[in-house]
Amino acid sequence: MRPGTLHGLWTLLALLAFIGVSAWAWSARRRGRFEAAARMPLEDDVSRNEGP
Repeated sequence: MRPGTLHGLWTLLALLAFIGVSAWAWSARRRGRFEAAARMPLEDDVSRNEGP
């Protein structure tokens, strides 16, 4: 196998992996979970506020 062919296959594999991760991240089923994670820094930490 020529080096150019091998590089082309690795590039194709990387592109497919990128498309797969992007589709996973933008899927509608994950929206609620990601929105909850985005709000976490803005919410109060109940256990820290209770104190001794």
